[in-house]
Amino acid sequence: MGDALGIALWLTSAFAVALFLFSGGTARFGSVADAVTSVGIATGLVGTNLVLAMLLLAARVPFIDHAIGHDRAIAVHRALGKPAFFLLLGHGVILLIGYGLSSGLDPIAEIGPMLAIPDMLLAILAIALLAVVIVSSAALVRRRYSYETWHLMHLLSYAAVLASVPHQLSIGSVLSPFSFERVYWLALYILAFGAILTHRLAEPLVSSLRHRLRVERMEPEAPGVVSIYLSGRRLRSLESVGGQFFVWRFWTAGTWWHSHPISLSSVATDTQLRITVRDLGGGSRSISSVPAGTRVWFEGPYGIFTDAGRTAPKLAIVVAGIGITPVRAMLEDSVLKPGEATILLRASTIDDTFLWGEIEELARQKGVAVTTMIGPRARTGPGWMTQADADRGLTLLGVFPDLLASDLYLCGPTSWLNVVEADARAAGIPDHQIHAERFDW
Repeated sequence: MGDALGIALWLTSAFAVALFLFSGGTARFGSVADAVTSVGIATGLVGTNLVLAMLLLAARVPFIDHAIGHDRAIAVHRALGKPAFFLLLGHGVILLIGYGLSSGLDPIAEIGPMLAIPDMLLAILAIALLAVVIVSSAALVRRRYSYETWHLMHLLSYAAVLASVPHQLSIGSVLSPFSFERVYWLALYILAFGAILTHRLAEPLVSSLRHRLRVERMEPEAPGVVSIYLSGRRLRSLESVGGQFFVWRFWTAGTWWHSHPISLSSVATDTQLRITVRDLGGGSRSISSVPAGTRVWFEGPYGIFTDAGRTAPKLAIVVAGIGITPVRAMLEDSVLKPGEATILLRASTIDDTFLWGEIEELARQKGVAVTTMIGPRARTGPGWMTQADADRGLTLLGVFPDLLASDLYLCGPTSWLNVVEADARAAGIPDHQIHAERFDW
């Protein structure tokens, strides 16, 4: 499905350019000025196509989520950001040059007349807003903000797209009224924003009202870690699966304005859900102390980090830190034969072993082998294990002798998980047998 997504992006971009050419664009190459202007227009159309694809990938459409997973959809969404921005920026610069060639003015002198074009100021505002989103999404910048602040800044992308619509439609020579080209682009806008309104607003609102979730109680699991028990009604009808996550919103004065993607840490009953939260910043700290009775709204369930994704006869699981939560729920929900699965539990300190007891009890019931590693990451050798294990020459194949005949599930901090994943690929396990759940944004 990842390849199909890439092909779809290429095809829709090519179709946008072809539609422009067949709608009269071929007649705009009679001179150098016209050719430059036409290239600028085509560049803007491709950039717009990528922006709308980004919105669709972030809309949490069930089909996309089930096909490639939310993590991969967001990874593609993020990867498209810079190309889309530079294409749209190039659109403006190339048009400036093309208009300057056509009127005999240099590009700087052409800025004034260009600003007089209908809705051009809105187009400039759209580019400026998109620039803020792109800069705030850069890894070095993103780390300076909390998830909640970054998320609010990211919402500017919706305003950027909406601000660009009048400019696109007011250029009658490109999207003339009643033309197929105009209908096509309007349909794309409706599809993208319709998906967002449906899956990010309407469905969560209806579901939250129907199931009436409230905070029932809090139970500390370890320093800085708490399990939140939520009560509601008809929760099994959500059809959540162990390993999936929801996006939660807690309605208190200090938390109502931000949402939190958090996995279930146990399988839902008809009246109760449980999530386990680690204090990783202001947002997670604030929801760790919300009072009992707090109303909770949610989106989901999302994710394909589930038993349904398995393709191999054996199962290998490597988990660290707060990554224990989806693994614990997935193990509870999985039907396993004795000896079919092996789990490696990884922690830096004894304080990081929360929920290990529950994992070990489930493993005992299901005949699952459990290996544990406690200690700082190795400075030499495989960087995902302890130094003592690295010094004695332990390998991933040493922990999982049947690794190549296994589906490998990985969950934990991104930097650590990347090292495990690279080690697994070096051992020869195919990509389709690796299932990774990264806790980043």
